[in-house]
Amino acid sequence: MSKNNFKPGPDNNPSRKSWNFFGGTLGALLAAAAGASILYLKFGLGLVHLSYDLPYAIHPIIQPQEAVMVYLDDDSHQILNQPYNAPWDRSLHAQLINRLTAEGAKAVVFDIVFSDAGPNPQVDESLAQAIRINGKVVLAADCAPTGYGVEGVEAKQIVPPYGAFEDAAAAIGSDEMNPDDDLVLRQHLPMSRDDQIDSLSWVAAKIAGAAITASEDNRFTIRWRNYYGPATTIPNASFYRAVLTNTPDFLPVGYFSNKVVFVGARLKTQFSGERKDEFPTPYSRWSREKFMPGVELQATDFLNLLRGDWLTRLSANAELGILLASGVLFGFGLARLRPLAAVAVSILLAALVGVSAYLSFVHLRIWFPWLLLIVQIVIALAWSVVHNSIRLYVQNKLYEASLALYLSPKLVKKFSTNKELLKPGAKKETLTILFTDIANFTSISDGMDSDDLARHMNSYFETAVSQCIHHTDGTIVKYIGDAIFSFWNAPDPQGDHQLRACEAALQFRNLPPQFMNGQLLVTRIGLHTGVANVGNFGSTTRVDYTALGENINLASRMEGLNKYLGTIVLLTAQTRGGIEGRFTTRFLGDFRLKGFEKSVGVYELMGAPDRAADFQQLLDAFAGALKLFQQGKLTEAETAFRKVLEIEPKDGPSTFYLKQIAGLREHPLPADWKGDVELKEK
Repeated sequence: MSKNNFKPGPDNNPSRKSWNFFGGTLGALLAAAAGASILYLKFGLGLVHLSYDLPYAIHPIIQPQEAVMVYLDDDSHQILNQPYNAPWDRSLHAQLINRLTAEGAKAVVFDIVFSDAGPNPQVDESLAQAIRINGKVVLAADCAPTGYGVEGVEAKQIVPPYGAFEDAAAAIGSDEMNPDDDLVLRQHLPMSRDDQIDSLSWVAAKIAGAAITASEDNRFTIRWRNYYGPATTIPNASFYRAVLTNTPDFLPVGYFSNKVVFVGARLKTQFSGERKDEFPTPYSRWSREKFMPGVELQATDFLNLLRGDWLTRLSANAELGILLASGVLFGFGLARLRPLAAVAVSILLAALVGVSAYLSFVHLRIWFPWLLLIVQIVIALAWSVVHNSIRLYVQNKLYEASLALYLSPKLVKKFSTNKELLKPGAKKETLTILFTDIANFTSISDGMDSDDLARHMNSYFETAVSQCIHHTDGTIVKYIGDAIFSFWNAPDPQGDHQLRACEAALQFRNLPPQFMNGQLLVTRIGLHTGVANVGNFGSTTRVDYTALGENINLASRMEGLNKYLGTIVLLTAQTRGGIEGRFTTRFLGDFRLKGFEKSVGVYELMGAPDRAADFQQLLDAFAGALKLFQQGKLTEAETAFRKVLEIEPKDGPSTFYLKQIAGLREHPLPADWKGDVELKEK
């Protein structure tokens, strides 16, 4: 017999195998189709984008030193007295370039379009002269859309810098950005052979001597932005600190030496409800810096090119292949697992996908829409639950005729004749509850063939039910693995229910030896009498006649207490009260069990009253030792328990108390000591 009352035998039925194969195949199709659909349909873009963004949540922040940002920020506007809604005094830009030239900056990149002549020709000439002398100044050019061509391709017009500045500059580059639908810039500006000018970052990388720019064909390779951190991660300074020599904040001489300097706006002040040249980033989801200036994004692209640490994405065919293969694996595999196993495996798979995606992101600099795999796992798990629910329903119907093997004949008869009993509901009854468990069952059954294990357990349960529990008119509630949960005094009243339960327990203990896997089966039994809620806690279509309440748990704890005391049958004082004089028992002490505030008196069921003389010497010696223990006389108690072991060398309770005494000696006994033993484990 298996661990579940209604669980079928091994999956050796051809129809069951066909059903499993059908369920696995359908699960594979569902998961694979879901992954492919999300990848290609617009509603899946959010998950694709999130797959790129999430690794940054734990990605370490890197502060590259090859570039420096000079910001036209709010402080600079105010200190230099420059307008927010008009171009700056270009003599300030000339002054900055002259300093950068003197300090040997590697290159200067302006994310500012000087598209028109300024109001003062002499100032323009001084700026052009500064650009020319430096020799490594890159200026930005605007790409203004002009509509769409006949083939639906957006047409753009290049707005270059003012002629004098363009002639003086080392190069010009497009300041165009390529944000996704959520305005986050993830991909480097894609360049085509039809583009009139290269991107600002590419031109800057070429001026700085980046290895990637040695081949012009590399311009057209698709790259993905590798963010080093949230806004201001790249070393930066306010514009005024670079040009005002009389301020305490003046940047030290040599600050820009051998650096590529990017110059652009970073403004928090808003006008007309419009945000300046700033964009959200993957860090915007959790960082205080919600937006990154466009110039820092240009610098990030430049650094990716210079350092060679940009991100790549697998080809569309490769991603589709992975999603189809994973969909088949997840869908087919999870459908063949029981729900709990499927949940556990799903959690493990999701963790494996997440870790693999992060490691690939960090170490290989490859990103993949891995959240689509998580969706596939969820869909495969959902189908697994549905599939197994259908399968279990069909199997339960097929095995309905076998219920009589597990429920008492009296209960089966009532269910078939008394329809009221089928209705959900319960009432309080005083029950004597019995729990059994096979000692060391896990190690005994380890490695056994499933058919052989089922044969042994069926024989074990059949003997226990027919010769012990049903023989005394007990009701078997359920089998829990190798354990039995049963009770007396319901559904039919039994005035002597404690007596019946103890008789069943003794019959259980006195059964002929049973062996499994070459080892003797030892059954531990716990008994307790108390009030519980008894009734059908299922539904009209699925009956679950059982008992619930604290006293049920206490009976289970009594069974578990055998393991610590080395006993076979234990009962509480409440059960012993109904069998006074009918059986020989031994008082083992008062115990505070896990989950219960009050202590409970525990007795060992020894045998029939006519055998009391056989146990009298042991009972008297143990009772004296226990009394000394409860009085706190640990030394005398230890001596007394050792004398008990001389009478019965294998006496488990005496061995237990000797261990308790050894532990109690490490700390003084409490003032209110009564001899109660507290167990912190079940």
